[in-house]
Amino acid sequence: MTSDATVTPHDVRRRQFLIGLAGMSAAMLLPGGPAQAAQAPTLRIQRLAWAGIRLQLPQATLFIDPLVNPEAWGKALADPLVPVADSVGDTSVLITHAHPDHYDAQATADALRRGGVLAYPAGIQPFPLPAGARARPSPLWEPQLLGDFTATPVPAADGYGDTQVSWVVSAGGRRIFHGGDTSWHGNWWRIGRQFGPFDIAFLPINGARFGWRKPASGQPGVLTPDQAVAAANILGARMLVPIHYGVTGMQDYQEVTDPIRQLRKAARGHSVAIQVVPPGGWVDPAGQPGDAPSGTTSQE
Repeated sequence: MTSDATVTPHDVRRRQFLIGLAGMSAAMLLPGGPAQAAQAPTLRIQRLAWAGIRLQLPQATLFIDPLVNPEAWGKALADPLVPVADSVGDTSVLITHAHPDHYDAQATADALRRGGVLAYPAGIQPFPLPAGARARPSPLWEPQLLGDFTATPVPAADGYGDTQVSWVVSAGGRRIFHGGDTSWHGNWWRIGRQFGPFDIAFLPINGARFGWRKPASGQPGVLTPDQAVAAANILGARMLVPIHYGVTGMQDYQEVTDPIRQLRKAARGHSVAIQVVPPGGWVDPAGQPGDAPSGTTSQE
């Protein structure tokens, strides 16, 4: 990646052009915009285990942070591991960072068994790379054209300071934000201005405190429920689907107590709808505050 000290006028113009291109792509997908007028294909979204999701178009599939490896969390995670080897059409996998609960090489190999793109933050090297994957390191703010999907990596903050991104994905007339396991940072406003509003934001909510590195900070290294609602509001998200919660019984990884209940409480008085989707369930894109679609839980 180019450091600030060596940025040239060409680099600045190129970055401005790419950001503008991403913004235009997003604008094309606004309600009533050209993409919707052209009757964009229906986008369906499935929640996978832990932080993973599947974005499904009739002839294309995109996964973000899929997880099928039972050793990632062992018995500490009760989520059923949802298979990903049944993708349809052209398939791509995005990862937010290289930690093993977000980059699962087996899940990527399953998803890309017929080939496809593995896109990841520039500056990391996922290992091992599955044989069928076409590796694509992706610089911040540069849109990646993945068949029928446009995906742009945007800033995130890792609890350990490792390289991590969030992803903005546009497809099927909808705009999606996926936050990986980011903690709070100051780029929410810029992301919201550039790409918002969003139809759905998938945000981590467990506010985990880590004890593996000493001295332990005692501070959350992942968004808390309150912070997730604040981020969703800044992003202009109509709906927040919580991800990255449900680990119990670990001494050095402590979630906030009852994160879903805390999330609902934090969302009261805000316009963002909370839709709780179990692993393997499909998001109801029409869900509104107070709705209780099949397989989900509404706000209290």
